[in-house]
Amino acid sequence: MAKILEDISRTFNEFLLLPNLTDERCIPSKVSLKTPLVKFEKGEESKYYANIPMVSAIMQSVSGEEMGIALAREGGVAFIYGSQTIENQAKMVKRVKKYKAGFVVSDSNVKPNATLEEVLNLTKETGHSTVIITQDGTKNGKFLGLVTDKDYRLSRDNKETPISNFMTPKDKVIWAKEGISLPEANDIIWDNKIACLPILDDKEHLKYLVFRKDYEDRKNNPNSLLDENKRYIVGAGVNTRDFEERIPALVDAGVDLLCIDSSDGYSVWQKNTIDFVRKKYGDNVKIGAGNVVDREGFMYLAKAGADFIKVGVGRRIYLHNT
Repeated sequence: MAKILEDISRTFNEFLLLPNLTDERCIPSKVSLKTPLVKFEKGEESKYYANIPMVSAIMQSVSGEEMGIALAREGGVAFIYGSQTIENQAKMVKRVKKYKAGFVVSDSNVKPNATLEEVLNLTKETGHSTVIITQDGTKNGKFLGLVTDKDYRLSRDNKETPISNFMTPKDKVIWAKEGISLPEANDIIWDNKIACLPILDDKEHLKYLVFRKDYEDRKNNPNSLLDENKRYIVGAGVNTRDFEERIPALVDAGVDLLCIDSSDGYSVWQKNTIDFVRKKYGDNVKIGAGNVVDREGFMYLAKAGADFIKVGVGRRIYLHNT
């Protein structure tokens, strides 16, 4: 229970912080705001860190895929709101995870007999202007060529025309073999002034794509929060009702962090949700809980196995490692 302390109240102006010696180390470039996001044992490293200590609220008006991308680019992490269908939330997580990577698995692929209209629908769905043409229309099919929005004119071209009429064929595309390093791939992109470099295996099947814009993003945003595959780190909010269906869908979509979204976290329902995660995924999936406002609530969730806990009331929310 919360306690009322019978003591004299103080204001910030009544305190003076005594400064220490300022030396050559005390300059802005040596300041690190890197902050652990989940609990860890003493002497070990946290699985996830934020390069800036900032996360977004799990709210529809705040944390969509745009916030997920923008905040990860700056070094923080967003939690995609859960007050939507499981399918839509998982799609948002996927779009954040696919937005940036060194070697991207293509998600815009068609067969050579696909029509221009089919390609236009695909670019609208994925938001990507480059579409890969493979023999079987899959992400790892035999590479035949590529098409971008600069290869056709919507005002003149018949939308029923096969995309093979517009594509740049493989023999005119600059590509590289699987095994090339990311710096080498970026050098090829810059030396040849191209926007996309397909990476093919020994049988000329598509493996990855490397994009010029990803290189520019990395240079302009050195604090970007990335996973081991150089994809943006993103979280997602879950509830204590449909978690048995929602959490697996989000994990399959590639989510990095989960957080139970509730105004009152001191609840057996949150413990049950954490128990589900531990039973199904062990410690591989990180999940936070909350909100709580006192020691009892905090300790309850900590003992339940929460990886981090939201502490606060109303708009004042703070993340604490357990």
